[in-house]
Amino acid sequence: MVQGGVERKDAFKSHLHSHALRFSLAGVSNMTAAAITNPVNVVKVRMQLDGALVAGQERYYKGIFRGIARIAQEEGVLALWKGTSAALLREASYSSIRMGAYEPLKELLGAHDPAHTPLWKKLVASATAGMIGSAIANPTDVVMIRMQARRVELTQSQVLHRPQEYKSTLGAFRQIAAEEGLRGLYRGVGPTVQRAGLLTAAQVSSYDHTKHLLLSSGAMREGTVCHLTASMTAGLITALVTAPVDLVKTRIMQQAIRVDGSNAGALYTSATDCLRKTCATEGFFGLYKGFFPVWLRIGPHTIITFYVFEKLRKSFGLKPM
Repeated sequence: MVQGGVERKDAFKSHLHSHALRFSLAGVSNMTAAAITNPVNVVKVRMQLDGALVAGQERYYKGIFRGIARIAQEEGVLALWKGTSAALLREASYSSIRMGAYEPLKELLGAHDPAHTPLWKKLVASATAGMIGSAIANPTDVVMIRMQARRVELTQSQVLHRPQEYKSTLGAFRQIAAEEGLRGLYRGVGPTVQRAGLLTAAQVSSYDHTKHLLLSSGAMREGTVCHLTASMTAGLITALVTAPVDLVKTRIMQQAIRVDGSNAGALYTSATDCLRKTCATEGFFGLYKGFFPVWLRIGPHTIITFYVFEKLRKSFGLKPM
């Protein structure tokens, strides 16, 4: 009786250790990808803010590569890594949760065999994990976008949504909290949670499902080629699904509102308002501004993340995803 209790206790500890390790490795994998792809993310943010609600205005950042060159020329090469510390902090919190919680949530839905799990269970588990992670980590997202946005001089009537200059990640947290209150750090939490649910559902479940379709069909074996093929597919699907929500999230988070909650001078009052105004002024394809850098970031980010994640899992004795 005692021996059985000890065995169950040891099994529980081992199970808990595996989950904790999975969360940690998920964070490390995403942080590695974020550090490498940060320059593309900076340009993506700038392109999404470029000519907001101004129909027919000439683009300041004309494409991803010219955008990178322009930023490097005008602000220095290091400007391409603006917000990296905030991005790493975001991945350490948000992505550790969204990828680390995916498999436990999937198991709660009764999915114990990765090769024969229905797609809907993967979608529900991944969307839930993404929404929980993004809701918790929203302040890091706000700081990252504010630090990556270009400072521009606007008229007095627009001063409330003027991009700010922050000296450090910690300084940005303090300044936003002081000037805009706790609400400022949770600005855009609605579209952020929506985007995270869509992104994680598209990215993690499509990787998982594509990989096991390739394995079960005999087209590929577990290994690097299979991981890369599945992650490239997941990257494209994710970019197509999340680009419009990502644009709305970026535009809302970039505008600052005073601590008294006044919306005077703000371009958008809500995610729906931003979506409506963007379509009315810039057309449907205005929602896909910055799509190429979105894809160029999410594609390599997805590939690097899952490649590193699978390699780390193998190194630490965890089963493949």
